This record gives sequence, C-alpha cells and structure tokens, in this order.
Amino acid sequence: MKKKLIGLAGAISLALVAGSALAAASTTAANVTRATLGNGLRVVIVRDTLAPVVTTEMNYLVGSDEVPKGFPGSAHAVEHMMFRGSPGLSKDQLLAIASDMGGSFNADTTHGVTQYYFTVPAQDLDVALHVAAIRMRGVDMTQAGWNKERGAIEQEVSRDNSNPGYKFEEQMLARMFAGTPYAHDALGTRPSFNKTTAAELKKFHDTWYAPNNAILVIAGDVDPASTLQRVKSLFGNIPKKALPARPAFNFKPVQAETVKLPSDFPIGVTAITWRAPGLRDKDYATALVLSDALGSKRGKLFEMALTGKALFGGFGAEFMPHAGIVFAQAAFPRGGDAQKVLADMRTIIAEAASKGVPADLVTAAKNKAIADLEYKKNSVTGLANAWSQALAFRGGASPDDIRAAIAAVTPAEVDALAKRIFNPSYAITAILTPTSSGKPSASKGFGGAESFGGKPSGAVTLPSWAQADFAKLELPNLKTNPTSFTLANGLRVIVQPESVSKTVEVFGEIQTNQDMQAPKGQEGVAGVLNSLFNFGTTHMNRLQFQAALDALSAHESAGSSFSLSVPSANFAKGMQLLADNELDPAMPAQAFAIMQRNQEGAVVGQIQSPAFLNSIHLDEALYPAGDPDLRYATPKSVAGLTLADVKHYYTQTFRPDMTTIVIIGDVTPAEAHKVAAAAFGAWKASGPKPDTHYPAVPANKASEFHTPDSSAVQDSVTLAETIPLNENSPGRFALDLGSQILGGGFDSHLMQDLRSKHGLVYSIGSSPSLQKHRGLFSIDFGCDPDKVAAARKLAVRDVKQMQTTPVTPAELHAAKGKMLRALALGQSSFGSIAGNFLSLSMQGKPLDADAIAAKKYMAMTAAQIQTVFKQDLRPDGFVTAVKGPTPK
Repeated sequence: MKKKLIGLAGAISLALVAGSALAAASTTAANVTRATLGNGLRVVIVRDTLAPVVTTEMNYLVGSDEVPKGFPGSAHAVEHMMFRGSPGLSKDQLLAIASDMGGSFNADTTHGVTQYYFTVPAQDLDVALHVAAIRMRGVDMTQAGWNKERGAIEQEVSRDNSNPGYKFEEQMLARMFAGTPYAHDALGTRPSFNKTTAAELKKFHDTWYAPNNAILVIAGDVDPASTLQRVKSLFGNIPKKALPARPAFNFKPVQAETVKLPSDFPIGVTAITWRAPGLRDKDYATALVLSDALGSKRGKLFEMALTGKALFGGFGAEFMPHAGIVFAQAAFPRGGDAQKVLADMRTIIAEAASKGVPADLVTAAKNKAIADLEYKKNSVTGLANAWSQALAFRGGASPDDIRAAIAAVTPAEVDALAKRIFNPSYAITAILTPTSSGKPSASKGFGGAESFGGKPSGAVTLPSWAQADFAKLELPNLKTNPTSFTLANGLRVIVQPESVSKTVEVFGEIQTNQDMQAPKGQEGVAGVLNSLFNFGTTHMNRLQFQAALDALSAHESAGSSFSLSVPSANFAKGMQLLADNELDPAMPAQAFAIMQRNQEGAVVGQIQSPAFLNSIHLDEALYPAGDPDLRYATPKSVAGLTLADVKHYYTQTFRPDMTTIVIIGDVTPAEAHKVAAAAFGAWKASGPKPDTHYPAVPANKASEFHTPDSSAVQDSVTLAETIPLNENSPGRFALDLGSQILGGGFDSHLMQDLRSKHGLVYSIGSSPSLQKHRGLFSIDFGCDPDKVAAARKLAVRDVKQMQTTPVTPAELHAAKGKMLRALALGQSSFGSIAGNFLSLSMQGKPLDADAIAAKKYMAMTAAQIQTVFKQDLRPDGFVTAVKGPTPK
C-alpha cells in the first residue's frame, strides 16, 4: 500500500563483507542498542517489555522521489512485488510465514522511504529477520508475476481514485511542488503501470535495495545483545552498493488556485493548504508547534464548530523530509455556503499572520509536543514508528533529539513563520461539495459465464529456518495481570500497571445504545449530547477547562466513550478534570442551539450520502421491519429536540453502574483506587438498569442491490447475512478459526482465489460480528465494476467449500497458531489492552477470557469448523450490497 499524505483523504557474531569487518561497534544507551554493520546497514534495537511482542521495520531510503520519469508508481510496484517471493523464499512460503505469525505484515511507500514491517510475537523475531534479509538480497520479479500483481495494484489505484480527498491531494501536490519529485505521490497510475515491465521493476530494486541504503528498527520484548548478533549473522555479508545521485528539490513559488470537486461525503469540506518547512529543515520544530497551536481546542479554527460557523474546524500538517504541508480545514452542511466558511478561515489565518499566534497557545503546543514523545512509548508499534520517523524520515538520531528543538521554539519564531507561510498568493484551496448519486436499486443479479476451478493453494513446505517456529503450538504468554474493583456506586475500575513510560492512560465506556434508549422521535439525541461535552463544565467554561488540561500536557475526551492521557505526575489532577467534564457538563442553552443546528445540517447530508444509503439499505435487507437497528436521525428528529430532552437522555443513560474505566500505565492499584474514588465516587444512578442490547432476529432473505456513487471509480462490495450465533455461543470459537482460514490473511482462501490467482481485488476479508442476542457474518472487498460478478461467485464458492470439505490439518494448525499469537499481539499497546478489557467487561466476561479462548482454539478440530459452517452459514443467503459507479 502507499501511505496517504493528508487528513482529507478520509474527512508504520562478526560478519565479514568483502573481507571487511564491522565498520562500527555497537553502542548501548539505556534500553537502546545501535550498530552500523560493515556493509552500511544501520540497526537500532529498542527494548520494550510491555508485551511479548516485537515490531521490525526495514526502512529503505528510496521511494517515489527516485522513480524514472513517467513512472510515478515504480517504487510502489516494487513494494508489491516484494510480496511475490525471493530466491530461496517462494511467494507461497512468504505468505504462509506471514499468515502463520498472525501479526501485522505489510509495507508502505512514501516519497523518500519504503517501509516493510512485521509486528509479531517475540518468539517469531528470528523468522521475521530471516524474511527481511532474504528480501534485501533479491526478489523474484517475473513478467507473469507482475501481470497478476498489476491487477491488485490497479484495484488499489481505483480505490484511492474513488476518494474525493485523494483527488484533491493529487491535484494539490502537482501545483504546490511542480517540477520536483513531490509533484506526484507514490500511488502511481494505471497507464504507467500498463507500460511498466518486471525487468524495469527489478532494476529499480537492485539499484536501491541495499544495506547501505537501509535502516532496521527493532522494538519490543527482545534481548538486545543476542538480537544484534542475529542481525549481524543474517545481514552482515550482504554486499553494499554504489547508490545513484538523489534527485534535487528546487521548489518554485506556489500560485494560488482553488480546486473544486464533487464529493460523496455527507458534508462539504473546505481546506486551505500551504507549503511549509520539512522534517529536515531548521524550522521544522517551529512549524510543528505552529500547527499544533493553530489546531488547539482553544484556537479560533476549532471554535468555528462551537459558534455555528462550521460543522467542524481545525488545523493540521503533514511533513515530508524536504517540505511540509500545513492546512486549515472546515466543514459545511450539504447545501451550505462554502465561500462563507472559507472567508472565516481566511480571516483567522490572516490574523495569525498579521498579529501572531497567542503565546499561551504556543507554550501549550510545545509542552504537548514534548509530552507526546513519551506517549509514543505506550505502543510497541508506535515506538518502532517513532524511531523510523526520526532516523529514516527526519534524518535525526532518535525520537527524543527533537525535544530540545521544540523546547527552544519562541512565540516570535512561530509568528515569523506564520507571516512567511500564510500568504494568500501561495495558498491552494479545496472545495469538496456533496452531490447526489441516486438511491439504492435492486440488482438484476451478478451471474456470469466465468468458471473458476480448483481450490486455494494446499500445504506449503516452509524453509527449514521457519519450520521449527511453527511446528509446535503453545499457549500465549499473556503478561497482563489486572486488578479489578467496583466502587460503591457500581462503577467498575480495572487497573493494569505498566512501567514503559511515565504516563497514565484512562479509557472509559458507558454501556448505552441510542436505538434502544432514545424515546421515539428523538433519534439523534446522543449525537447532540456528545457534542456538548466540548463546552466546559458547570465549574469552568470551555476555555478555562482546556487551559487546565493544557497545563497538565493532557489529552482528554468525554462522552459515552471517554479517555485521558496524562503524565503520571499529573494523574490525580487529570482524573478530576475528566470526571468534572463527564459528570458535570455545562450544556449551555446557546451551545445547544448551535450544536443542534450543526447536527441537523450534518444529518441532511448524511442521509443522502451513498455510504449511508448503502448501509441503511443493507440493514433493511438484513433485519425485520421495526428492528431498533433501523432507527436513524433525520433533520426532523434533530430539529424537534429540546435541551430538556438532551439532559433527560443524559440523566437516564450516563450511569456509574453501566460504566467501566480502565487505568493503565505508571500507577499502582492502590493509587488508582484512591484517585478513581475521589473523582467518580459521588456519581449516582437511580432506577433499574436499562436493556441496551438489540433483540434476536430471524434469518434474512437473500437479495442484491446497487447504490450509485458518482464520485467512485471502484465498487465497494459487502456480502452479509444474519447467523444464529451470538457472543456467548459455544460455536463462536470454531467460527473464529474458520473465518481466519476463509478470509483472515494473505494465505486465506479468499485472498488466494480473488487476489493472488485472479487479480480481481486488492484486499478481501471475512468476519463474524457477534452481539448478545444476534450475529452477522460478512465478506468485504473492493474491485472494478466489471469484476464484481466474478469476485462474488468465487467468494460464495469458497464459503461452500468450507461446508463441504474439511480444512486441511496444515490449515487448521496455521489458523490455531495465528489465533494464539493474535491474543499476545492484543497486548502490544495501552489502547489495545484497555480496549480488550472494556469489551470483556461490557460483555460480562472474565478478564482472563483470552486464556480461556486460547485453550478452546488449541482443542478445535476440523470437523467442528465444518459443522459450524454447515449449521450456521447460508452461502445462498447473502445480501449483496454494491456501492459504486452507476452500471452501464
């Protein structure tokens, strides 16, 4: 995949080399080990004991900047071909290994860096390193292989070209960076791919993929010394190469221009973009602080949404090595005045340029940017990403080396940069206007004459160095050991102490369901309520409240789902602010009127958007008339709300006895108990607990429909059906394993059939979704309109094969290994740990449910999987929903 650029697109032993020993000895500082091999490969190993997980990121210092003229997607195409095998490692072996490890195995291509990453259980590190070393040595690039992969990559091109945000990004780059490598992104085009040959791609790989053009980052629960020795053994004798000269970046003055595009978004989006310093510029830290200050919740852009001038407003930035892009953005309702929103944004930016940015916002932005460096340690993958970003993209020495530069930024420097950047003559503006595409219509069917024989690839013989790693199944080493207690008011608190950073993160969830709890005619009340948490509390207005958070370098959000990230030294104060916002929101009458109007405007566009029309039509095909899931907000229901309605809904649904809070980080259970009780102990509930669960439903009838989307060039397809399983059904474990084999990874039946063999799709997956009383099974993919029939036929055929043919022992063994490893991978970040605990608590399951599931997976048989697919799935009962261009 290629990495998106901006947020609009959807508003990580000595080895001898030619007789020479290692050029530099390794250096170790705290938990970081560094080395440069004799062939030039730079290695950074960061030990993080959060979970038995490791992320490896191989950063090749090459991307779309270095592609031949006229072939903008060459680096992206090479990235794809890296997954089709190498000498000594076939495509099937590579995909089997990646799938068996059960983690994240992917890549992304940017302007100057192409990344290949694994996030896997620590036990699989040696296999991940073997794969990276083999792929650095060489890659199989046959014309036949490229012909197949080209079909998949062209589906990715179609997917992105169906996104109005991407379309603007493409035009903005061409104008802002004309005459430089940044004038195009890494995606590529269909015409250029049609002219590209496998020989040209291999030449690109052999030229740039070299140890002296790469940085290997390893982060996780590893032994640094032994890991470094293994890296030396595997990579040390790969020869270095003479690298070509890098392209020059001679940026020309930008000419102001406005790009107007139709959009399938439910709301209109406006954006103003400017060129800014890049990651390697001396003013990068200043640009970062400027962006964060203008994006502050105390800033005037964010205020636009709170005063009714826009549906949302904000400021953001994306930084590349040699240049950056900063952008102000805001949204307007369908049929709204885009020019008025743009005028308001321009006034705010002009004021920042002429009068400067408030000094207190600059100080808060600096403190938060520094604190964010610490928060990144709370995820194994996030930690690896931070090191890759610092070394490969920014050209720095570590993520922390920017700390001093940020701290040194002055308000005067921020003001000077704002004055330099925000010249209206240099701005490129976007207006994305919602357009109607038509209502869903019944389809005539997706039949066809295509016939695909055979079944997905059989058992694969792994290389000897990988066989032992996957031969034996072991229960995962789940390190979490939470403490759980319930306050007197019924609020449950789960505490997981961790020592990887000096921070604490809090995640909370109130079990609510507007569809089950909102009075008839008040659909949309939950959305209005959640928007009012931005207006401060009964004790502090919104600016005072946000200033108090800024003083703690904290991030906070309130509502039915709420969260807090705070330095551990400020934990108690942060919790008091979170509780104040959650339990005593101000809900001023003036704010209600504005938020109600904003919500009404958003709903006008939402219910006419292709995505919504497709979704509601799918629900209507799946569920019986009158089902609560079919309720949705309308302009009338939102306009009819009163502030009293919102306050009543808040009182009835925000209950401590329906709430779970997870506290994770640098905190003890005793301290967490004391702080939680002080902050939330006075919260009270009255009356019996409400029922928030959807009722059981009968089996749906098969049907097909198409939702027109005039802005799309690719169809988005969903096959879905109700199933007689729920979150407590004994058969859920067999369904999970079976779905993993059917559509859970690179080597799944669906991916092998629809992508690898036939190039019909870029990605496809299957998944069950189980609730307390109902279940759903779905298959999702995107493809060209003329390929939908063939892709659907193959997908249904693969489901039927799961019913008629037992999965092979090798498939079952691999699926078990993946599911067991996935349980360990679920502990690789504070967010994933907390999310799992919240889900288990909401379902009333024990916190050691993962250990129970592991034993169930270990004992599963092929017959049990075949039985659940026979009994509970109906291949001919799918509702087929297609959203995309109008059929010709």
